[in-house]
Amino acid sequence: MLIDSHVNLHAASYRHDLGEVIARARDENVQVMATICCRLSEYSRALAVADMDPDIWCTLGVHPHHAGDDPRICPEMLIDLAANPKVIGIGETGLDYHYGYSARDDQLANLRAHAEAARQTGLPLVLHTREADDDMMAFLDDENAGQDFTFILHSYTSGEALARLAAERGGYFSVNGIASFRNAQSVRDVIAQIMPMERILLETDCPYLAPIPKRGRRNEPAYLSYIARCLAEIKGVSPEEVEARTTQNFFDLFARAASSQRKPAL
Repeated sequence: MLIDSHVNLHAASYRHDLGEVIARARDENVQVMATICCRLSEYSRALAVADMDPDIWCTLGVHPHHAGDDPRICPEMLIDLAANPKVIGIGETGLDYHYGYSARDDQLANLRAHAEAARQTGLPLVLHTREADDDMMAFLDDENAGQDFTFILHSYTSGEALARLAAERGGYFSVNGIASFRNAQSVRDVIAQIMPMERILLETDCPYLAPIPKRGRRNEPAYLSYIARCLAEIKGVSPEEVEARTTQNFFDLFARAASSQRKPAL
């Protein structure tokens, strides 16, 4: 089976056909999905989607774009909500300096609160980073990431230095449709040269970033097979190895989901 480790099935764009979207995913062998919470106001909706199906999970977090919405967010609030057994990760959180929707100080405070929640719950931290490589590397050093808590850098488009540090710390990476874009050779180079196959997951980040040949459409988990084939080409392995390895990697990272699933044999 394939696993989509980063979806937004609770987004408004799926409000009228969510059942059909999930059915199409299952038709394409995408059996497990994790819908990613990006602000506390959407947590109840993400959890409701996860509760619809035993193979759909959710995370809990505040995206850096929304860090300024509630700069007083505390680890205890996240820890309390993360007690729900359907919550398998803390985040999406991180640093994004491209648009500047939230002040950098608010983003860093938000990120540190999530890190403490990950540390205390034992759940992995789902990280977003854009144009903030130096500060993210400093965070990984300061917070002892990889030892005090596990983490994944999703939708990776950052530089080689951050990728190498994350790999050295035992961090995971998720690959999505960006890897198939014509202008994304630098992303493919990092995947090929730095990301260990035993720590790569697949994601669509739907409804965004539909892969080639679906680019420009609303993305959905059914398109994950295109990303899997792209990853197989980049890493020079078979699609079957990508399927088995990324599935096992998902359960290695998201241990709470693994408790109700059987890992594939490699």
